[in-house]
Amino acid sequence: MGKAEYLVVLAACVLVTLPLELAGARVYRQPRRLARAVLPVALVFLVWDVLAIAGGVWDYAPEHVTGIRAPFAVPLEEILFFVVIPICGLLTYEGVQLTTAVVKRLARKEARR
Repeated sequence: MGKAEYLVVLAACVLVTLPLELAGARVYRQPRRLARAVLPVALVFLVWDVLAIAGGVWDYAPEHVTGIRAPFAVPLEEILFFVVIPICGLLTYEGVQLTTAVVKRLARKEARR
């Protein structure tokens, strides 16, 4: 996959969880709530990444990233990771909540028979 490998994995995560939004998870339809959930955590992990990169603790294999770097040498893919993966997690959580509610509703309906 080369330099797009990390981006392809992130895109796959979005594509796999997108049907949950279409099924009623309503994560993307609440942008303020989404931002309040994702951005503070993303900021903490970005600072952590900056410190680790600056301290030589880790870096990113150039053959797997595009080479586009934000300030403090953080790869674009890493910034996207801290946004995409939590959104996918929220979509999954909301999808499970939605499914649980439907199952409970059906069970109550069945119990009334």
